Amino acid sequence: MKLDIFNHLFPKPFYDRMVEVLPDAKDMFKRVRNVPSIVDLDVRFRMMDLFDDYAQVICLSGPPVENFAAPKLAAELAKIANDEQAALVSRYPDRFLGFIACLPMNDIDAAVKEAKRAIDKLGAVGVQIYTNINGAPVYSKATEPLFDVMAEYDLPIWMHPIRDASFPDYKTEKKSRYEIWWTLGWPYETSVAMAHMVFEGLFDKHPDIKIITHHMGGMIPYFEGRVGPGWDQLGTRTSDEDYFSLIKNMKAKGKRPVDYFKNFYADTAMFGAFEGTKTGLRFFGVEHCLYASDMPFDPEKGTAYIRWTNEIIDRLDLSPFERHAIYEGNARKLLKLDRNK
Repeated sequence: MKLDIFNHLFPKPFYDRMVEVLPDAKDMFKRVRNVPSIVDLDVRFRMMDLFDDYAQVICLSGPPVENFAAPKLAAELAKIANDEQAALVSRYPDRFLGFIACLPMNDIDAAVKEAKRAIDKLGAVGVQIYTNINGAPVYSKATEPLFDVMAEYDLPIWMHPIRDASFPDYKTEKKSRYEIWWTLGWPYETSVAMAHMVFEGLFDKHPDIKIITHHMGGMIPYFEGRVGPGWDQLGTRTSDEDYFSLIKNMKAKGKRPVDYFKNFYADTAMFGAFEGTKTGLRFFGVEHCLYASDMPFDPEKGTAYIRWTNEIIDRLDLSPFERHAIYEGNARKLLKLDRNK
């Protein structure tokens, strides 16, 4: 089976409530409303039927609920999203093998509560977070309780990049132009969030925590020289903070910064980039890579990314065991999909 673990869907009741809250959407809000298969299941199923032995683990698309809703409303929206996703999994078990919980990250207590409810009562296979919370780091002392809970459950956290045109690329600009905020900004966002987790000690506190990074780990695999030898010299470029103690602590554990980055998991949602997929696979290793397409945000609004990703994985120089691991084996183990069988 080809089990797509990072693709996007809006259950109709959630979508209707979101449109009610955001009647005049723009940018990413506008884009998601122009993709029929993100809401219309008939359209989606016709697309899925084009691919043999194909199923999905579903999650919401951006924008994150905390981006457009105050904490109380964000919690309401997350609850609707999770109830409706669970209903879809129950109604279409051959199509949707599981769902990833939406969380109101502008209220961490509410996010923890909703994560527990979604997993314990609805059967969520993990939770989705974004790379920042309205401009604040997604991993910090304030958000640690969520990571602690997910480490206890031993279920994955999916991490999706988020950034918009309001984040300028130059100090002299008022906004990001040419959609640089998406093309280059999203991989950067993912990499920054990963770096904060590494240097803030997430993997020292929870060595076995599962973080699935979208788009094959952002920039990290492709900048291995900077992440490796470059960050081995952390502190040599900084005068107003002491980073040498971080490196010393890592060395005492027999590790380098780059070793911690390989603790992350990565998906294959690379938009048809064969060489990029090879590089990411080499960096993270087969056992830390999972099949994902990022449906339905391709030029065909749902089919191209699945087709291109399948073609890439089938072209890779892999053993049958390794190919099976990427397509479904790793996901079944990580998401505990067979735990109730």
